[in-house]
Amino acid sequence: MAGETRRRGAELEAALLEAAWRELTEAGYARFTVEGVAARAGTSRPVIYRRWPQRSDLAIAAIRHFSRNEVVEVPDTGTFRDDLITLLHDIAKRRLELVALFSVQMGEYFAETGTTPAELREEFLAARAQPFGFDVVIKRAIERGEIDPAKLTPRVRALPGDLLRHDLLMTMRPASEESIREIVDEILLPLIRKES
Repeated sequence: MAGETRRRGAELEAALLEAAWRELTEAGYARFTVEGVAARAGTSRPVIYRRWPQRSDLAIAAIRHFSRNEVVEVPDTGTFRDDLITLLHDIAKRRLELVALFSVQMGEYFAETGTTPAELREEFLAARAQPFGFDVVIKRAIERGEIDPAKLTPRVRALPGDLLRHDLLMTMRPASEESIREIVDEILLPLIRKES
């Protein structure tokens, strides 16, 4: 077509990865194909295969791309409790699609690659361009003296996210206000609050 320019370099790669992300989230990995991504991106299969020889490589690249470009506003309400409740609400609304993808739609990927959901989650987190919101909220709470850093074992630190993911996975709906408050008030805070 007259006046149309060919995409190249970073622009082409971003278009391919965005098309791959849409294909992955809409079709799931079982029906994720290079042909489908090429059609969405308006390009050919060889263009994709030159960059990602296997569909699993393309899927991981799309997940990393989404992670790098996802911007999450980290709340700063003045208290750890309110920051965490606000952050969990935001994650619950935005991550339902991602939880469904990782847990339900990627089964064939795990079988094909011999990896686990935990490894896929690590790929996602490692690609982030900004610190994970929970880390920022924790750092502020420690600086304000609200929580005891000695009580923040890796398992305790992961607890709010793990419980939220469980709710999302079990209901396939954003977590309720009551559920989020239980995670924060009844489970996490009693474990990490500083003794007076």
